[in-house]
Amino acid sequence: MMKTLEKISNIIEPRNKNAVSRAYHSIMLVAIIIGVFPLMFREQKEYYLYLDIISCFCFIVDYIMRWITYGIRSTKNSWAAYVTYPFTPMAIVDLLSILPTLNVLMPAFKLARFSRFLKILRVVKIVRYFESLEIILAVIRKQRKILYTVLSLALFYTFITALIMFNAEEDINPRTGKLLFEDFFDAFYWAACTLTTVGYGDLYPISDTGRIISILSSLVGIAIIALPSGVITAGYLDELRERKKNQEP
Repeated sequence: MMKTLEKISNIIEPRNKNAVSRAYHSIMLVAIIIGVFPLMFREQKEYYLYLDIISCFCFIVDYIMRWITYGIRSTKNSWAAYVTYPFTPMAIVDLLSILPTLNVLMPAFKLARFSRFLKILRVVKIVRYFESLEIILAVIRKQRKILYTVLSLALFYTFITALIMFNAEEDINPRTGKLLFEDFFDAFYWAACTLTTVGYGDLYPISDTGRIISILSSLVGIAIIALPSGVITAGYLDELRERKKNQEP
């Protein structure tokens, strides 16, 4: 029995990917895609229901297999692992992604408008079967302290820039006949767009003072945005090298 569970665990969470585990992951990726596909259309066709049932069946099988093998992958004792698994973050996502189909099959599970939102959670399941995303999440976990520092810096800089612009830009917008920033949230929204160099164009400074502040904010914003990109890129390469080293016999 234990050997069977180990084989199943090596398929769904392989240490070294083999042909069977790759095939299983490919099937689950297809199940996720066909489960999310109907959400891209307003009009719901009849065959969408069959796609939903097929994907849900795959999700249920995957959920059960992960549950019964969690004791092997967990550091806890087997009974504690079986009890705690349904409360782990990804297990909750798995269960919530199954509920929308049960809503269709069983009226008792009716979730009304919330049902379509729950189906969107199926996209989160891709993390398990798409190695590149899995590596990026591993990098974020390892570099979380540095990334948290960068995020704090970005939020602080956005707040300061918004505060300066909110008090400096007092000209009336000729297009609306009102102040450019009617409240501080508008200024914070503008600062966030400027920091990320998005620039939607719905809010922009009119006075020369505001434009100078905008130029300085954009220049500094580019540097701040580049920081996490460098951290994640370096961490990604290190993670690839580490995984390659672990896979070597």
